[in-house]
Amino acid sequence: MNAISQQETLLEAFSAEDFERVRILLGETHPSEIADLLESLPPRERETLWNLIAPALGGDVLSKVQDAVRSSLLGHMQPQEVAEATQDLQSDDAADILQDLPENVVARVLASMDAQNRDRLASILSYPEDSAGGLMNNDVVSIRADVSLDVVSRYLRQLGSIPEQTDNLMVVDRANLYLGVLPLADILTKKSDASVGETMIKEAGITADTAEHEVARIFEQRDWFSAGVVNHRGELLGRITVDDVVDVIQDEAEHTLRSMAGLGDDDMFAPVFTSAKRRAIWLGINLLTAFLASWVIGRFSDTIEHLVALAVLMPIVASMGGVAGSQTLTIAIRGIALGQISKSNSRILMMKEVAVGIFNGFIWATVVAVVVSVWFDDTSIGFIIGLAMIINLIVAAFAGALIPMTLNRFGVDPAIAGGVILTTVTDVVGFMTFLGLATLFLVN
Repeated sequence: MNAISQQETLLEAFSAEDFERVRILLGETHPSEIADLLESLPPRERETLWNLIAPALGGDVLSKVQDAVRSSLLGHMQPQEVAEATQDLQSDDAADILQDLPENVVARVLASMDAQNRDRLASILSYPEDSAGGLMNNDVVSIRADVSLDVVSRYLRQLGSIPEQTDNLMVVDRANLYLGVLPLADILTKKSDASVGETMIKEAGITADTAEHEVARIFEQRDWFSAGVVNHRGELLGRITVDDVVDVIQDEAEHTLRSMAGLGDDDMFAPVFTSAKRRAIWLGINLLTAFLASWVIGRFSDTIEHLVALAVLMPIVASMGGVAGSQTLTIAIRGIALGQISKSNSRILMMKEVAVGIFNGFIWATVVAVVVSVWFDDTSIGFIIGLAMIINLIVAAFAGALIPMTLNRFGVDPAIAGGVILTTVTDVVGFMTFLGLATLFLVN
């Protein structure tokens, strides 16, 4: 049975309140799919399903659900229950769960753990959640550079198992300073008497205070599956694996998508008042910008009364500018997120986008001018709207590049505020240019 069919069967049993069947199906379902089901249910049904999940699965499910949903589930759990749910998880996943709890509750959870689990989590929790230290897993197999591959092979057999997602062994010196990695494949394919130092790949680790988006960029650039995490002295602390980086990339993509719509809800079933409060702020900002655009139109009411055709054509100018600006805005936000935009190339980017605006402006202005001239049998109106479109598309391209870079410089997320500001610019410039030119050349 595929994942979708399994989820549908589980939901049918849950809807029919066949809870014994639900328990059986939950035991056969992957934790990430159970997490998806929990996210899709309203709060009351979500809590009922959560109570049907076996304790052995609870930790894995908690590590997969969205932060807002996880927080709501943790709110119904006692510290001892949280400790039991996280005891068999990888340390980074367990830390993610604990970071959603109040500090006093975290202290009680840690106090109820055994010393080994408490120590492995304490080091991760000492770093910000959105840093390399917060992402790392301290379940690491480290070896020295002065031993042979045969010694390493015998050491691994003696261990009996290695942590999940292990593709490399971490190489350190006597002082635990990170030197690089030894791929597991080399242990099997290289001469057994070769030393680790001869075979290893030398590389610098990722410092623990590196931001998570920078970690994701490094992984993408270097095609890594895992990487060592070090402190400021270069000592090995743990490792980051690609599954954690994929989570970062997905979280950032979802954050950007929600931010561009002015949304902050991780949980689609968040309380009505909470969701309404978060969205009301951006609706209010958009309302103010709409009033500004309306005020500009109002300044040319006499012109519109003389030429009703202007009212029909106004949305074309503003809409084309908005689309052109949004295209540039998206490129700029992506460049900022990937660290591809700097002082050295920002001016080049703006010049390039303005050139694109000029090129597209002339093409589509010509098309619109011809259509409008035929439609209203008036070449002067066609000329005016064409000229207004050229100006607005150039301004839109310039603003689409400048706005996100300016916001980023002042520490404001461009994905949140960029779209609102850009819409205001393209609407105001579009209306003012079109109606202003019409007033100068057609009315007076």
